[in-house]
Amino acid sequence: MALQSTPNHIAIIPDGNRRWAREHNLPTFEGHKKGFEVAIKIGRKIRSLGVHTLTMWAFSTENWNRTKEEVNYLMKMYEAFIEKNLKEALKEKIRIIHLGRKDRISKKLLERIQDSEEKTKGFKNYVLNIALDYGGRDEITRAIEKIKNEKLKMKNLTEEAISQFLDTANQPYPNPDLIIRTSGEQRTSGLMIWQAAYAEYIFLNKHFPDLKDEDIELAVEEFAQRQRRFGK
Repeated sequence: MALQSTPNHIAIIPDGNRRWAREHNLPTFEGHKKGFEVAIKIGRKIRSLGVHTLTMWAFSTENWNRTKEEVNYLMKMYEAFIEKNLKEALKEKIRIIHLGRKDRISKKLLERIQDSEEKTKGFKNYVLNIALDYGGRDEITRAIEKIKNEKLKMKNLTEEAISQFLDTANQPYPNPDLIIRTSGEQRTSGLMIWQAAYAEYIFLNKHFPDLKDEDIELAVEEFAQRQRRFGK
């Protein structure tokens, strides 16, 4: 039974932006705007605690089912979010990595993503995974397609080999130790199905725009008290 004081990798499912907006009698746009502001602050807090890798789930493969208006302004927000993170990443030596599909997002957003990945690819201090147009099942499906294209023989399909075809390939800490989901929802929604096999989960009963630094501190403290058996 292993105790680990600080997680190497935290993943966040930032739920509740729209509900927060409704509760404050604001348009949905304002909920997402507040959520983006909180995401920047929470990222800084997580780094200050000594956590190497942060995965932020920005947009799922199912989120395309939202209204065209909402999707459009979210994509504009992601452009600004990535640009702002790039400035900070260059200063703090944070490697930015996109998890998810690249064939359905706008050309401008894709260019921002690829530019950020290229400019930060040599950094090793921290990793920021931005999961955008990401789904756990979709990641597995895309990995299988890559494996087929590589014509790997079945006998060579070890866990280690498969991991190299996932979006987190070659990362120092590809598997999240702790996953935090906000807004009282108690499900994974498929985030990092493969990588999260032994992740610890904390479900917070508050919307993401209400998330504070203290919430992250308490979550990490709770994580440190958990006994991780890894099947042993």
